[in-house]
Amino acid sequence: MSTDNPILTFHDGQWQQGSVPVMRSADHGTWLGTLVFDGARQFEGVTPDLEPHCERVNRSALSLGMNPTLSTDEIVARVDEGLAQFHKDAAVYIRPMYWSTGYGDGFISADPDSTDFCLCLQEIPMPPAATAARLTTTQFHRPSLDVATVNAKAACLYPNNARMMREAVSKGFTNALVCDSLGNVAESATSNIFMVLDGEVFTPVPNGTFLDGITRRRIMGLLSDAGITVHESVLRPEDFHAADEVFLTGNLAKVTPVIAFDETQYEIGPITKRARETYMDWAHT
Repeated sequence: MSTDNPILTFHDGQWQQGSVPVMRSADHGTWLGTLVFDGARQFEGVTPDLEPHCERVNRSALSLGMNPTLSTDEIVARVDEGLAQFHKDAAVYIRPMYWSTGYGDGFISADPDSTDFCLCLQEIPMPPAATAARLTTTQFHRPSLDVATVNAKAACLYPNNARMMREAVSKGFTNALVCDSLGNVAESATSNIFMVLDGEVFTPVPNGTFLDGITRRRIMGLLSDAGITVHESVLRPEDFHAADEVFLTGNLAKVTPVIAFDETQYEIGPITKRARETYMDWAHT
């Protein structure tokens, strides 16, 4: 794979080099927002949890009223086919996507059988292990299922996350600690969140305002297997000020330590390090 063109796109049954046009001006998804995606990773020759990511994009499509056009196994096969065209050690972001092209009941709904599919493989380096986040509060919050499609990894949700990020950066931070409409912590603007207190791990209980991430669930299991107690709890911002350690989990970076939440400073502690090391050990098995 040429480093001058580190994107490979599968659409309409064929692979093409580069970021190619795939959506049309009158596609339902182009202007009415029915686009879902997922993200998996290849790094250091491994693709951890590839199948669950490919399965979830199909669930996301169904949540937005679209019928998926490929099975999980078929998406995995296309991914393997495309990754074979990259260097085996390339860090590749794996992004399957669906959107609707036609119109259904009431015009604003999608025709469930008009679903189009695209797979984009893009070389994106893994962030250095030393990369850390600094969090602040945000005026914006995560919506609930009664007002938004938060049970899907839907593109239409991300402008809300983007304004959280812009606010955080404008305040001199790199990410935001985000609450739901009741003031309980949901996640960061980009990733699921964990805190450590007195040697035990706490993470917000899934309450329909954020995705129970695949990497989140994997980290919870790995830490539990290592003998570390993990709680899913209702957490408030003040709980994070009292924490000993804080870290984020997500597909792009896997585990990211947090070193500040507003004026509160954290060390990159032993459990944060253990979470990353255990995940990487598991991924390479």
